[in-house]
Amino acid sequence: MSPDLVRQIVERNNGAQAGLIGSLLEIQAKFGYLPEESLRTVARATNRSLVEVYGVATFYRAFSLKPRGKHLVSCCLGTACHVRGAPRVAEELQKQLGVASGETTPDDEFTFETVNCLGACALGPIVVIDGKYHSQVNTSMVAGILKQAKEVGVKTDVSADPRFFPLAVTCPHCNHGLLDPEFAIDGEPSIKLTLSHNEKHGWLRLSRFYGSFTSNSEHPVPLDSVVTVFCPHCHAELLGPEFCPECGEKMGVMRIVGGGTIQFCARHGCRGHILDL
Repeated sequence: MSPDLVRQIVERNNGAQAGLIGSLLEIQAKFGYLPEESLRTVARATNRSLVEVYGVATFYRAFSLKPRGKHLVSCCLGTACHVRGAPRVAEELQKQLGVASGETTPDDEFTFETVNCLGACALGPIVVIDGKYHSQVNTSMVAGILKQAKEVGVKTDVSADPRFFPLAVTCPHCNHGLLDPEFAIDGEPSIKLTLSHNEKHGWLRLSRFYGSFTSNSEHPVPLDSVVTVFCPHCHAELLGPEFCPECGEKMGVMRIVGGGTIQFCARHGCRGHILDL
């Protein structure tokens, strides 16, 4: 990727919320990973140190510093998935793909990795391919899942993909519904919350689709900042009982209609979440 193209990407994302992450995501989407020279160009174009840019690129699992395959396959080996047979699923994935964890197939079709938690413990064993969740996976399902990913590819419309499922959520304190039909995200009513950061208060909208991280907020929030979220009705803080499995920060919590909770990391840019049905 030419330095001029990288600078154009940075300029396009300049001033946007999470502009650095947006630039890195766009570079990776075009090149398949984040080359060292591109990181150096981003650092110069944003007046940041290379250490800072490198820190972001290595902190978030969405980024890779070496080429990845067309499809990223993640197998959870967390405790809940482990006791339900996840190690056997991981072994079958390695057998089918012919590569170990952290490696890419020779045809650059699949990159395989194992992770400690994917935040959907009640649905384990979990395998995620290109961000799409496959629940209660066993060894007999592995070949079909890989074939489907190879033949069908990635769907971009989350509302049309059954593996992205919508959640109806309420405040765990006042039980008031949190969906806002006046503000759509991913083609559906968004989840409306109140956000507080650095003495600023404003609205926060989240996608109701589990697996989608699309959001919008009234005030820009700097990358890695920790925010506090409140119910827009009773104004109680939505503080969950767990800590983020990705970064260890506190988590916000919402109640799922029909039973269960969804927790999400309070650190802006982190995708840690826990679904408890």
